[in-house]
Amino acid sequence: MATSLSFTGYVLKNLRRRRLRTILTLSGIGMAVGAFVGLVGFSTAFEQQWMRIYSSSGTDISVIQGSFLNTTLDASAAAKLKALPMIAQVSPTIFNLMDVTADVNALVYGWNADAFEFDSLKILAGRRVRNGQHEVMLGDMLAQDLNKKPGDTLELQGAEFNVTAIYHASSTLEAAAVVMPLGELQQLSGMEGKVSTIDIRLRPAPAGETPEAWLKHAQAAIQTALPGVRAVPAAERASSNQFVKLAQTSAWGTSLLALLIGILGIANTMAMSVFERTREIGILRALGWKQWQVLAHIEVEAALLGLGGGVIGIGFGWCALCLLAALPQTASFFVAAIEWPLLVKALGIAVLAGLVAGVLPAWRAGKLAPVDALRCD
Repeated sequence: MATSLSFTGYVLKNLRRRRLRTILTLSGIGMAVGAFVGLVGFSTAFEQQWMRIYSSSGTDISVIQGSFLNTTLDASAAAKLKALPMIAQVSPTIFNLMDVTADVNALVYGWNADAFEFDSLKILAGRRVRNGQHEVMLGDMLAQDLNKKPGDTLELQGAEFNVTAIYHASSTLEAAAVVMPLGELQQLSGMEGKVSTIDIRLRPAPAGETPEAWLKHAQAAIQTALPGVRAVPAAERASSNQFVKLAQTSAWGTSLLALLIGILGIANTMAMSVFERTREIGILRALGWKQWQVLAHIEVEAALLGLGGGVIGIGFGWCALCLLAALPQTASFFVAAIEWPLLVKALGIAVLAGLVAGVLPAWRAGKLAPVDALRCD
C-alpha cells in the first residue's frame, strides 16, 4: 500500500473524496478573493484616473491650502507664483461635484480660457469656452448620457449655460465632466476671488540637476513665496486625495472581512477532513509517516484549496470589474482592467489564507498518536 501512494496523489485524492464540500469551499474562498480583486481593482483604477488628469495635462505641482476637498486659495496668488523663475505656467482652478440632472452628477472644472489643461483635451465638436461667458464644454461620456451637443443649453444650480463644445479626454473622470470659465464657476460656487488649487507646470530642470531635485527645489520656493500653502507633486495629489483614500479603505476593509469568512470556510473543511480520516492518519503514521509529513499533507491540501479559490476569485473579480465598468453610475470612473501586481497579490493572499486556515487542523492531525488514531471508529 505504501508504495502505491505518492504525497501529491494522496493530497489530490483527499480533495476529490468530498467533492461537494471541496466545491463549496472553493466557491467561498473564490468569492472572498473575487471581492478583493474587484474592490481593490476598482480603487486602483480610480487612483489611476486621477493620475491621468495630471499626467495628460502636464501638471507637475498642485498648490493647495487645506485638504483635497476643502481647499481655497486667493486667486491673486497665481501672479506671485508666475514670477518664480522655475515655473513655466500657472493655472488657477476650481473643481466641484454638482448635480447635472436629478439622476446625474459630475465633476465641474473652472479654468481660465488660456489654461494649459485645455491642451490635453481633444475637441470633437464646437469651440473652447470664453472667459466671462455663460458657456460650458462637456466631456463626450457625459454628453452621451445627457444627449447634448454644441448649441444646446445645460442648467446648473438654476443658471443656464450654452454648450460650446464636446471634448474627449484620456481620463474618464474628465471625459464625464463639465468645463466652464473660471469666473463663472466662482460665481456659481460662491467663491469670488478664490480658487480650489493652482496647477503648475515647471520649466525643464537645469543641467546637472535631476528632475526629482528640481521638483523639491520648486516645492520649497513655492512654499516660501506663499507661507501656509502646500506644494504637492501631481503623483501624490492623485494618490492621497480623500476620494482615493475612501475607495482604498473601503476596498481593503470589505475584502478583509470576506477573506476572514473564506479562511473560516477552509478551516472548517480541513477540520472535518481530519476528523473523518483520524483512523486513516493513524495507519499512515503506523506505515512510517513522520509528524511533519502529516502536518505538511494537511497544509498542502489547505494551500491548494486557497490557490484554487484564488483562481476562481480572479474570474469573479474580473466579472465584477466588467459589471462596474458597464454600469452608468460607475462607468465614468474607470475601465475594467486587472494588472499583474494585483493578480499576484490575490493569489498570494489566497494561498496564505489557506495556510493560515490549515494550521489548527494540521497541528491536531500531527499530534495524533498512531495507537489512539487506529482505535477511532
